[in-house]
Amino acid sequence: MRQKRSRVAVIGTTSWGTTLAIMLTRKGLAVSLWARTEQEAEKLNREKQNALRLPGYSFPEGLRATASLDEALDKAGLVIFAVPSQHMRRNVRLAREYLDSSRLVLSVAKGLEVESVKRMSEVISEEIAARFHRNICVLSGPNLSKEIARGLPAVTVVAAYDGAVAAKVQKIMATPLFRVYTNTDVVGVELGGALKNIIALAAGMVDGLEYGNNTKAGLITRGLAEITRLGVAAGANPLTFAGLAGLGDLVATCSSPLSRNRFVGQELAKGRDLKGILSSMTGIAEGITTAVAALKLAEEFDMEMPIAEQVFRVLFKGLDVRRAVSELMVRELKHELAGIHSAQNSGLI
Repeated sequence: MRQKRSRVAVIGTTSWGTTLAIMLTRKGLAVSLWARTEQEAEKLNREKQNALRLPGYSFPEGLRATASLDEALDKAGLVIFAVPSQHMRRNVRLAREYLDSSRLVLSVAKGLEVESVKRMSEVISEEIAARFHRNICVLSGPNLSKEIARGLPAVTVVAAYDGAVAAKVQKIMATPLFRVYTNTDVVGVELGGALKNIIALAAGMVDGLEYGNNTKAGLITRGLAEITRLGVAAGANPLTFAGLAGLGDLVATCSSPLSRNRFVGQELAKGRDLKGILSSMTGIAEGITTAVAALKLAEEFDMEMPIAEQVFRVLFKGLDVRRAVSELMVRELKHELAGIHSAQNSGLI
């Protein structure tokens, strides 16, 4: 008897959502890609690719887009939300009537909701029935969409508070070219994925100024310390930030020319204005809104985030990029583990 294929619904035609739909269809799963309008769905199906957000990567046989949530979510065992963080709540509200205890819910967005300063799993939890909360998972890691669409090997991590639920999603998402690990530290995996985008903006600025590898290595390392301090204060396991959702994602996003956040930082360092940069892009640089949310979150925990603060001032206060770097360099001299020590003393680590 032929085994029935697992069904997956991908909500969102972002580059990452499209990539995951392509990858899972190649694996042999039945995948539906939900588009916002009939016109968008028709265009995707006619061209058999997402020419706007992932040009050059053809849809495998069997992958179809639809503007009907009824069709997209019909018998789907896994629902993947691959939408920008500021649109997550609205999309969950559209789909929540279809969610029940038989459906796993996976967020692959890397950002924080600006107004509420909530992580994506928290946003989803607020919008769906409490009895379904155990089915919520998050995915993060060094996952540049175009590399995965090309079929290059990559690794990632899926986190859920229930390890058995994470293992179910791990089995669905894993392919011979996409290795998936599990974790139960949802807070750490989400914050690592979101906050690293701020550091990637700063890394782009360093590259745009041609400050070299010493500067960039220092930035990445201190950025990781900054992310870890805030994450631990929020309840995350510090070891998570040494893993795929922390260091792994940070290195990839700060180093790759495929990174939208790095691109924005680099162009700002060249003297372009933010509005002009964003108008030339087809995707969203999540680090811009995350910088706003992260500073609000840091204020709640009375935590210092000097790199995020400088990035925010460059983005929204007109601070010159060179001055932002120089101000970081002349800050009060401290112990390398300052902030981490206080977390240890308070029992957070």
